[in-house]
Amino acid sequence: MVAIRRSARLNGAQAVPKDEPDPSPAPRVNRKRKVPLDDSEAAVSSTPTKKRVQRNAAPFTPTPGAAGLFAEPSDATRKPRSVTATRLADPKSTNALLLSPETSRLVASRDIESVSPSKARQVKTTTENLLKEACDYLIKTDERMRPLIEQHHCRVFSPVGLAEKIDPFESLSSGIISQQVSGAAAKSIKAKFLTLFGDIGERFPQPSQVAARTIENLRTAGLSQRKAEYIQGLAEKFASGELSVQMLHDASDDEVMERLIAVRGLGKWSVEMFACFGLKRMDVFSLGDLGVQRGMAAFVGRDVSKLKSKGGKWKYMSEQDMKELSDKFAPYRSLFMWYMWRVEETDISTME
Repeated sequence: MVAIRRSARLNGAQAVPKDEPDPSPAPRVNRKRKVPLDDSEAAVSSTPTKKRVQRNAAPFTPTPGAAGLFAEPSDATRKPRSVTATRLADPKSTNALLLSPETSRLVASRDIESVSPSKARQVKTTTENLLKEACDYLIKTDERMRPLIEQHHCRVFSPVGLAEKIDPFESLSSGIISQQVSGAAAKSIKAKFLTLFGDIGERFPQPSQVAARTIENLRTAGLSQRKAEYIQGLAEKFASGELSVQMLHDASDDEVMERLIAVRGLGKWSVEMFACFGLKRMDVFSLGDLGVQRGMAAFVGRDVSKLKSKGGKWKYMSEQDMKELSDKFAPYRSLFMWYMWRVEETDISTME
């Protein structure tokens, strides 16, 4: 009896040779999966790494909603808007109503009422008609812009948008806070940041107040080490006068870009969005924004259902093609860019 049992065990062991794969169904289930495997499963998966990379989603690109952080104060610091007089406007200059972060002094273009009657008759562009002039120019340049303009009202450059008071220090600091975090997280961090300087109902702290705090204190609001350093460095530049509201109002587009990109923590995209949404400059265009790139590709009739990767970079359209097309809409490229974000929200069959 003992011999029979021993023989049965030996026969059973031979039924599954060691050099053959385990007949368990688990590997077959893994091979049939259509979702990416986690690290432990990837170790035994037969799916090539290259194919999994190709299934990854397109890289995130900031949207106009995210860019709006450069223009709109948070609900905690929002104050009722006062009626603002019609002002002179210029697509090549700052059209925003800027608020000095240290003194609360307003810096803006001249009110139309302050212009002598003889010269007032020669004024063509004001904050009341800037958007209409820009829209008319875009349609005149390319008739395909008409359905986009008719279906989407651009509040940014409207009389209401141009009447908003913009604190450049708050706008740029908010942009730094929002880097690489969700909108909800950015809002929470900003609210905590405000509490470091008083009640939430108060306005954004002055640069001199922020510059006087330690990095450790700023980090208690939820800021990373680098973001705390960036905001403190930005505050020091405003407090010292190296950056000023007057400069941001008077300087050329190129000078604004050069001065702000030199500030640690402010990249090219951040400065472009601030110039467009914060300073309300009409001739800003971001060649590096993937959302704009995708919209432009769809606008000219290209198939954007699949991304194209060239040299490790995601591409719907080359920067050279983007530049050639956008240059036609100067000096209103900011508005053209705003509409390119919305191309795929609109039926473009009527444009073709």
